[in-house]
Amino acid sequence: HAGLVDEGLHHFNTMNQSHGITPMVEHYNCVIGLLGRAGRLDEAEYLIGKMPFRPEALTWMTLLGCCRMQGCVSRGKDAAENALLLDPQLSSAYVVLSNIYAAAGRWDDVAKIRNLMADRDVKRYPGCSWIEVNNRVHEFLVRERLHPQVDEIYAELERLGILMKEAGYVPNTNLVLHDV
Repeated sequence: HAGLVDEGLHHFNTMNQSHGITPMVEHYNCVIGLLGRAGRLDEAEYLIGKMPFRPEALTWMTLLGCCRMQGCVSRGKDAAENALLLDPQLSSAYVVLSNIYAAAGRWDDVAKIRNLMADRDVKRYPGCSWIEVNNRVHEFLVRERLHPQVDEIYAELERLGILMKEAGYVPNTNLVLHDV
């Protein structure tokens, strides 16, 4: 959001008046994420409450992700519970809430979430990304090295990582979680 939260809110609030566009749930989800990433969780939750339609699981997941980023355990728990009411098999809700608990050092709660996933037979699926290059879609799964150009891809990622460090980039490792 690059600090442009108020500008984003202005555009959202004038969509209908200035452009005749009625905001849909996707627009609300974007603004909730915008507010939440900026630490304005009260406003994000207020916006959920005043939406002209019921929030979707993705709406609550957006707030949950922001709670993880901001370290807000209680609101994150509420967001996860709301998402799971709408979709009890939504593995990402369990995982993100577990990560929030882990970041807060609440390892007993982490274990409870993992047990709840097992009890409910919730399956986790590996992360996946797609990119289209020259009208061809390439799919990448976590820990998968089946792409025919995997060595070249990893070499390029390494090169880019070095350039980023040289440019002064410092990764945010606050969300790397281990019980040590």
